[in-house]
Amino acid sequence: MPARRPRITSVATDVLTATFAELARELDLPTGFPTQVRAEAEAAARSVPVDPDAADLHDLRGIPFVTIDPPGSTDLDQALHIERTSDGAVLHYAIADIAAFVTPGGAVDAEARRRGQTLYAPDRRFPLHPEVLSEQAASLLPDEDRRAFVWRFELDDGARPVRTTLTRAVVRSRAQWSYADAQRAIDSGHPPAALAALPWFGAERAARESERGGASLNVPEVEIEADDGRYRLQLRAARPVEEWNAQVSLLTGMAAADLMLAGGVGILRTMPAAEAADVADFRTQTVALGLPWPEGQTYGDYLRGLPDGDPAALAVRHAAASFFRGAGYAAFDGDPPADPLQSAVAAPYAHTTAPIRRLVDRWSLVICEALAAGREVPGWARESLPELPGLMGRSEQLANRLENASVDRVEAAVLRPYEGEVFRGVLLGRRGDGARVQLNNPPVSVNVPDLQAAAGSVVRLRLMRADVATGEVAFEPVA
Repeated sequence: MPARRPRITSVATDVLTATFAELARELDLPTGFPTQVRAEAEAAARSVPVDPDAADLHDLRGIPFVTIDPPGSTDLDQALHIERTSDGAVLHYAIADIAAFVTPGGAVDAEARRRGQTLYAPDRRFPLHPEVLSEQAASLLPDEDRRAFVWRFELDDGARPVRTTLTRAVVRSRAQWSYADAQRAIDSGHPPAALAALPWFGAERAARESERGGASLNVPEVEIEADDGRYRLQLRAARPVEEWNAQVSLLTGMAAADLMLAGGVGILRTMPAAEAADVADFRTQTVALGLPWPEGQTYGDYLRGLPDGDPAALAVRHAAASFFRGAGYAAFDGDPPADPLQSAVAAPYAHTTAPIRRLVDRWSLVICEALAAGREVPGWARESLPELPGLMGRSEQLANRLENASVDRVEAAVLRPYEGEVFRGVLLGRRGDGARVQLNNPPVSVNVPDLQAAAGSVVRLRLMRADVATGEVAFEPVA
């Protein structure tokens, strides 16, 4: 008897309200900001000058910056403007100057160090900084004068930086674009002037990534979308404009790392290269799946060339995830880290483009700006560098737990009405005591004990149980 294929779409938000609240309590997520923190943030929002002359800042309000973010975003870290020249392009990248509003050693600083980063749950977010800063005074909202660190890259015809500067300035974004709207505008042939050269930039930087030996998994991500009182699970690949925009952040992060390494002080985002045994195992898996990784081809080029929608390619990408492990932070003052590379980027790299939402970026920006200006790095930044890897490591663990547990609970809620139904999926590989299977519909990845089949195989599973409170689901193989 063929498997029935339920058309699963969404679940009402009220089904999950209680379980999300319980999850927040379980993880001890912060609820609001202490009175002293709010008061200090409100005072900073009122008193920190934005006038270029009063604040002794460069006036770059004449550059028509735009932002590109998910719809509804109000904590806007970055704004960009890129313009072609006769022999390349000039890229301006403005990063929110949250550091101007945070007193080192003050209440806002202490609370931000405790939190580490903004946390995102399906029903709300837990911000790193009080909203009066993160969504108002420091956010690069359109048609508002805002303080920013502005990177200026003069690029050659291959989008390679030939000259880079970093200054503190006042900027003014002209428009806030969503990724979907920006992609439609570019595809229509009528993009905003600030983004017209972004496709050229993205293509050239992808080519430079290939030359470096950089790699990206490019696996479609399962996203939780809230719309009209319901949660939906969406398996969505990144739009081209998102990849082009990510290349802007990558370029900036590499420039920041180079600046800090040259200056002998800073903090890098690192990831070790895969062990030779892991590389050999992965190469064997690609052969078994019928998509062999050719000798002499870089890892990144192989992943970029995998066919979309192919079950074997999905299994290959799952196996490749073992290479993208061990990311961390390396702080240094004097001798550089023994291994400064971020192996997926294939270059030294630093987190520096999301200071509103990630603690470490405030340090990177302040250090880079001082080095670029030939000044001493502020003492507070230098002295507190050693504590940052631990702070960021703890916050990343919490963010991962929240994300995984949230997705598990939405998946269970979506599946629960279909207990007893049979589903089809692709076996990605083995993990622990079971097999990992990607279902076709809904886009759920599940672990199935006692399933014996080859990676890349299409399998049939019966849903036995779905527990919304815990996010646990149980499937059994169907012969």
